[in-house]
Amino acid sequence: MTGKYKLLAKTTFGFEDILAEELRLLGAENIEKVTRAVTFEGDDEIMYRANLWSRVALRILKPVKSFPAGSEQQLYDEVRKIDWSQFISVDDTLAVDGVVSNSVLNHSLYVALKTKDAIVDQFRDLTGKRPSVDTAHPTVRINVHISRDVANISLDSSGDSLHKRGYRNQTGEAPINETLAAGMVILSGWDRKSPLIDFMCGSGTILIEAALMARNIAPGIFRNEFGFQRWKEFDNELWEKIREEAKAGEISKVDFPLTGIEKFAPTLKMAKENAGNAKLADSIRFQAMTFEEYTPEAQNGTVIINPPYGGRITDQDLLQLYKTIGDNLKKKYKGFTAWILTANKEAAKSIGLKPSRKIELYNGSLECRFLKFELYEGTRKKVKEAE
Repeated sequence: MTGKYKLLAKTTFGFEDILAEELRLLGAENIEKVTRAVTFEGDDEIMYRANLWSRVALRILKPVKSFPAGSEQQLYDEVRKIDWSQFISVDDTLAVDGVVSNSVLNHSLYVALKTKDAIVDQFRDLTGKRPSVDTAHPTVRINVHISRDVANISLDSSGDSLHKRGYRNQTGEAPINETLAAGMVILSGWDRKSPLIDFMCGSGTILIEAALMARNIAPGIFRNEFGFQRWKEFDNELWEKIREEAKAGEISKVDFPLTGIEKFAPTLKMAKENAGNAKLADSIRFQAMTFEEYTPEAQNGTVIINPPYGGRITDQDLLQLYKTIGDNLKKKYKGFTAWILTANKEAAKSIGLKPSRKIELYNGSLECRFLKFELYEGTRKKVKEAE
């Protein structure tokens, strides 16, 4: 195993605190939060565990070098100075992902191309041969991030984005991804041992992520491969030990209801298949009906939903939908805490309840609010007085 080194975990806006705490529990050191990312120090074991266990990280990057990059020539020259034979051989394949912001170099695909050219040209000059590019399944995936004319070159230890758990083969219309769903469940404060309901469950992602937490199942356990498994220094013995420890710590079942309600039969079928792929078919109860028809059996618990947001113009049907959601919460969910993710502020007003908390999140590029509603028996004032 190598010694400790710097790492960077990328995440979605709003999940930095969650990610920092995950990494702390995994044993990472010198943790620092930045926008949409957390930097930390660890060894190979920490890097492997972060990929396997983080529920909200998108990628775990291993930095190689930082340098000023105010022009394409400067980028090319500095990348060529790196000894790439440390990481790949001429017979290996590579892929380069580019991200740019607030810089003279403002085209991510062009930045990735210049970085790739510098690497393969180095091999050509030294050996007469060039490594091939394989964007789908490279030996090494390289990340180049340029912000304010400073380039950061990293190795991507994750390969595919970590939101791709491996259990979700099918999704319904306008799905949320796995890391967003997991982050929402964590932010809700759900205790992982009480009833949880998603009465607009779609392809089941929120409930599946919640069930994984409740049963202590590593979110990356279903993936076929991570990027670091193709690296020269990959320690397969250590990796298998970490995977076996994860499997040994899984909880076999839950003794409280996780309930998904979905009115469209084909979408509900997807949810059941996804839950089956995650080996959670016996942990989540899916029912085919409208949320208006459903009445919860429990007297308290947590509701988390991701209703439609509508387009640029909010029509009456969408306003009525949100009003109906609010009416149902008031009527049937007294004693529950409800959380609603929406990008439509106008529609949210139609819920008819005052949120006790608003958290800014992003669903893809859409700016959203994650709204908390505390549904008391009687008035809030009376409940506070009783407390």
